[in-house]
This record gives sequence, structure tokens and C-alpha cells, in this order.
Amino acid sequence: MKIQSAEFLTSVYPGDKYPPGRYTEVAFAGRSNVGKSSLINTLVNRKGLARTSSSPGKTQSINFYLINRSVCLVDLPGYGYAKVPQQVHKRWSPLIEDYCRNRKNLCGVVVIIDARIGPTPLDLSLIQWLRTLSKSSIITMTKADKLSKNKMAQALRQTAEALSINQEQIVTFSAHTGEGKKELWQEILHLINVSKPL
Repeated sequence: MKIQSAEFLTSVYPGDKYPPGRYTEVAFAGRSNVGKSSLINTLVNRKGLARTSSSPGKTQSINFYLINRSVCLVDLPGYGYAKVPQQVHKRWSPLIEDYCRNRKNLCGVVVIIDARIGPTPLDLSLIQWLRTLSKSSIITMTKADKLSKNKMAQALRQTAEALSINQEQIVTFSAHTGEGKKELWQEILHLINVSKPL
């Protein structure tokens, strides 16, 4: 996909109103420090669009990025970082749940898994929950450059088994090398095209 424009639209915190649903939205979800912001920046060829942080779990809002004035990439707060206070988790959860359950122009979620770790119980719970909502998901294993080919192949097999899907349904991605960028965009565009008209 040719990126002609990419801009920050808005941030939504607990209690805030969502922006008007003018555009199709694709959300990105994953545990803290999984490389979500780096993945989004790589997809849109903008190093500083989605802000990365050296403090995992710092992002406490849903961030909307408008791409080519036609689709929003939506960065959901990371989960599963032990040092984040429990009261912060309690604010995040309803925010994410409400967005995924009720946002009518959300056509699917890119679920990001660290290739070095594999799917955690929280990842599995999220994927199962999205299935119960009948929300489409794209499984992406990031930081693929950190593993050898043999280790990556093993991680793919184990992840596919854990999720009861085929390996071909998983996109391997590296923000460092750009591996998987084209394939992930293909999956996202397919998701947008098959989603019901708004």
C-alpha cells in the first residue's frame, strides 16, 4: 500500500468520547513491550507517528492514526505488564472492551505476539474473546529478526497449534528489517474489503 499521508488524529482516555466514526478502523493489540508502536510506524513509513516508550505499559489511551485520509489504525493500550498499577488496569479494561465490542466501524484487530515468547495466556484470552465477538483478527508475530530460521519455524508451529490455526494464517514481522510489511498490509486491506459496508 502506498502511504500518501499519515497523521495523528486523537487520543481517547477512559470517560472520553470516541471520534466520529467516519473511517474504517483496524485496531492493534498486544502485550506491553511487544513492539506495537514500532510495527505501526513501519507500516506507515513514519518513524515517530506512534510514540514508542522505554516504560512498558505507559500508554493509557486509545490512539487513532488516520492513513491516506481513508482508514484509521487504532493503537490499543498494551496489557500484561506487571509494574502497571492495578487501578490503571481497571481503567484500561473497560475502555478496550467497550471499543472492541461497540465500535461499529472497527473491522478487525491485529493481535501482535512476540515471536521470542509465543502466545501468553493473556494473548490467548484476547483472541478467544475476539472470536466470541465475531471480530476478525490478524495474528502477527513480531521481532522475527531476533530468531534464527529454525527457531522462527518452531515458534510458528507452536503458535499455530496453540491458536488452532494454520501457520499460513500468521504473519511474521520485523520492524528492524521490514519483513512482513507487505504481507501484513495485504491482510489488513483484505480485512477492510471484506468487512460489511458501514
